[in-house]
Amino acid sequence: MMPGGLTNAKPATREIQEIADEVKPQLEEKTNETYEEFEAVEYKTQVVAGINYYIKVRVGHNSYIHLKIFRALPYQQQSLTLTGYQTDKSKEDELTGF
Repeated sequence: MMPGGLTNAKPATREIQEIADEVKPQLEEKTNETYEEFEAVEYKTQVVAGINYYIKVRVGHNSYIHLKIFRALPYQQQSLTLTGYQTDKSKEDELTGF
């Protein structure tokens, strides 16, 4: 993986679902929405001074949100942070850096 570049999209794993679930309250607070369905579908990563996760999450029938989540380096002992999101996405929309 090249520092700064995005990886290719991969199917979401249990770990990616756990990352998405951990920032779900942050998203719900920012969007003033409650998401009954919240299933991570795919993701990309970007190495920076930590890792940015770009995760496509299904929140309803053909309704998706793209999340940008930052995980600091382990020695920094910081929790996951939702640093951005894009609403009104579809299954076909590609995850891109934002």
